[in-house]
Amino acid sequence: MKFFHLIWSNLKRKKLRTVLTLLSILVAFLLYGFLCAVKQSLTGGVSMAGADRLVVRHKVSIIQLLPQSYEARMERISGVAASVHQTWFGGIYQESKNYFPNMPVEPEKFLQMFPDFILPPAQKELWMKTRTGAVVGRATANRFGWKIGDRVPLTSPIWGAPPNQPNWEFDIVGIFEGAKKGTDTSQLFFRFDYFDEARRDGKGQVGWYTVRIQDPTRAAEVAKKIDEEFANSPFETKTEAEGAFAQAFAAQLGNIGAILIAVVSAVFFTILLVAGNTMAQAVRERTEELGVLKAMGFTNSLVLILVLAESCLIAGTGGLLGLGLAWLATSAGNPLPGLLRVFYISPRDLVIGVALVAALGIIAGILPALQAMRLQIAVALRRGA
Repeated sequence: MKFFHLIWSNLKRKKLRTVLTLLSILVAFLLYGFLCAVKQSLTGGVSMAGADRLVVRHKVSIIQLLPQSYEARMERISGVAASVHQTWFGGIYQESKNYFPNMPVEPEKFLQMFPDFILPPAQKELWMKTRTGAVVGRATANRFGWKIGDRVPLTSPIWGAPPNQPNWEFDIVGIFEGAKKGTDTSQLFFRFDYFDEARRDGKGQVGWYTVRIQDPTRAAEVAKKIDEEFANSPFETKTEAEGAFAQAFAAQLGNIGAILIAVVSAVFFTILLVAGNTMAQAVRERTEELGVLKAMGFTNSLVLILVLAESCLIAGTGGLLGLGLAWLATSAGNPLPGLLRVFYISPRDLVIGVALVAALGIIAGILPALQAMRLQIAVALRRGA
């Protein structure tokens, strides 16, 4: 840029003020990045949900169980391609703080229903042969240092312990990866037949079903048929899209999107005041110099552009550094694997962040830039006299 040296010299005039403004903007966008990563963790299940999958749960509550026999009945309903059940186990490893999702499933049908979980064929075959076998996601395996062949004890406050055993023990026979970046690899899955045989209560019952439908455009119709199939029974159902089911879990913590918008808006407004005040002071301090520039032939439009460019340079440097540091920090790994399922900034949030940086630079500088543009040469030189 032809006048970059002039803009940079103006920023260096008050080095401390410029540095403090840059740091304020940097911290603001670093916070924005971390909040976006947390939001992605809490709502990631919604974006990763399959359009062709429905979730069938008890009509009263998710904690109420459903008969295992419902699976065959659902698969006979027109429009249903397959179904698989899961049950919340609530297992804890060693200490209560070592919480992570774990559920009993039917291995073959489960892996067919959820292709986002990538398990090597040899490990899958071993899982089929090992009654106490379990497969764990890469995130949890790394968290606890588990490897294939380890025997892992879990305690379940919900189901207690198997007869004559102090806790549940599982053999790690596989470690699955995620097909996509947002795939949750914090979970552990083990065989339902072993669980159903060893548990004391609730035999023959499951937590909920995931149903794949043949035509996603008929989701509402198929959901209605499923609920009608079990209407007026002791175990009535509520069927909803998998995304809506995941959203209901996230909603238990509140409206994550609204919370994020509220926090970012407050921070953005505060930083806008800081940056705007910096630019206003810079223009006031250079009143005489601006008059000289105009006397030398600088047009009003060029003066406007120079002041706006200065504002955008401050906002861009601080904002992009903040976003970059946030991206590097979130790419380093999940800092709270027991609480957050995934931890990264989505491309969409990065684009929004860059747009906010640009908006901050323009809005913070527009009033001082207009003031500089309208400044008359005689008035500017008289103020400096």
